[in-house]
Amino acid sequence: MSKKIIIFSFIIVLLLIIGIYKVFFQKGSASFSLVDVSFGNVSQEVSETGQVKKGEEVSLGFKSSGQVEKIWVEVGEKVKEFDPLLKLDTTSLKIQLQESKASLEVAQAKLDKLLAGSSLEEIKVSETEVKNTQISLTAAQENLKNSYEDALNILDDSYLKIYNSLATINYLRRTYFLSYDQEGIKILENREEIEGEILRVKFYLDAAKENPKGEEIEIALSKMKNSLEKISKNLTAIREICEDSIYSVSPTDKTSLDTQRANINTGLTNITNSQQAIASAKLSVESAEGQLQVAKDSLTLLTASPRQEDVDLYEAQVVQARAQVQLLETQIEEAILKSPCDGEVTQINKKIGEIVQPVLSESVITIFPDVPFIIEVNIYEEDVVKIKIGNSVDISLVAFPDKVLSGEVILIDPAEKLKEGVVYYKTTIGFTGEISEGLKPGMTADITIKTAQKDNVLIIPKVAFEKKDGKIFVDVLKDKKIQLREIQIGLVGSNDMVEVLSGLSEGESVVVK
Repeated sequence: MSKKIIIFSFIIVLLLIIGIYKVFFQKGSASFSLVDVSFGNVSQEVSETGQVKKGEEVSLGFKSSGQVEKIWVEVGEKVKEFDPLLKLDTTSLKIQLQESKASLEVAQAKLDKLLAGSSLEEIKVSETEVKNTQISLTAAQENLKNSYEDALNILDDSYLKIYNSLATINYLRRTYFLSYDQEGIKILENREEIEGEILRVKFYLDAAKENPKGEEIEIALSKMKNSLEKISKNLTAIREICEDSIYSVSPTDKTSLDTQRANINTGLTNITNSQQAIASAKLSVESAEGQLQVAKDSLTLLTASPRQEDVDLYEAQVVQARAQVQLLETQIEEAILKSPCDGEVTQINKKIGEIVQPVLSESVITIFPDVPFIIEVNIYEEDVVKIKIGNSVDISLVAFPDKVLSGEVILIDPAEKLKEGVVYYKTTIGFTGEISEGLKPGMTADITIKTAQKDNVLIIPKVAFEKKDGKIFVDVLKDKKIQLREIQIGLVGSNDMVEVLSGLSEGESVVVK
């Protein structure tokens, strides 16, 4: 084999080894970098391209309807930028604002109380309630125990009453009914039934005494009640036989039989009352147990840390209340119509006391700007919400590539424009600084509107976070391990940086995949 073939074979094998290594050993390795959380600046900008136009009249109106309260200018009067022009009555808005501020204070107080936890006084009151309900439960349990002990005594007494009634019947049979005629047989049958009931109740009574649990005693009471009802009927039947004159039962013996029947009925009443007392005592125990559990649950809630879902709910209520306050404050601020630029009032279409409609339907006042040129640009609907009148603007003209002129937003047309299925809003930019000589209508202008700026805040790259279920998460490297952590963010900048409100500290490292 030649050297060339050997060298070629070696190269092939080496390439195979490298390929296998990359496929099997580098396939699972993560590809990411780390970025430290640091303080910096976040700026939000909106960039677009528009055209230079000659200055023209600007028609102004209110965003909301209302009654004109003040007019500060007249037709032909010169005005400066931000000069107040007209004002709507804000009495109702101010009342709503006070109510909304009160609601915000309540929502914030609830959140603060939830986060702070219960006071020592509240916990002490709850602990006292637990002790009191425990005392009530112990008393109810003692009452139930006494009811069962009373039931055993009543069972003994009832058994004795049955035994005594049997003794009286045996005496009557020996004295008057020894013959086996029809009445004698009935007497014997009733006596045997009573003897059977005595054996039955004796069994359940002994079981209740040997194992004096509530259930055994209640069974014995139920069986005793059934036996007493039957024996009462037996005694009534025997008493009717004693009325037959052929047996000549003495009045004294009849009275003795009546006494035994009355004793049996008394025992029956005592058994029923005992059952009712036990049922009532059991209800009291169940009620006391329920009250004790409620008191314990209340104490647990007071001493436990707030649940995250409760914190989220209260925080959402605070955000909602704060948004309502900000909305009303904005409406009050917008109730004063201000000049967007230096210029001259050319037309006023309303008088004090008249009602105005939103800007979409009518113009209230017209201003002719002093600036000879303006720039009109169409802003995409997602970006126009970031822009406000007065935002500063950097203007770059294609005709003057080495210059950056200054300007500001002077008008945002509320009526949308549809272009190839996309919604835009015409925005007017006025020059605020030196205008380049040779500027002409129709020139192309690249504008950058500075909508927001945050300086010296915690920032991370926009690509470092991800959204899950409406929450923001980042991967943080800590102790040589990557941990998923939820954070709160603020301003999302156009410079690919994001403001971090909470969840991260300066110097921590986040993963950028």
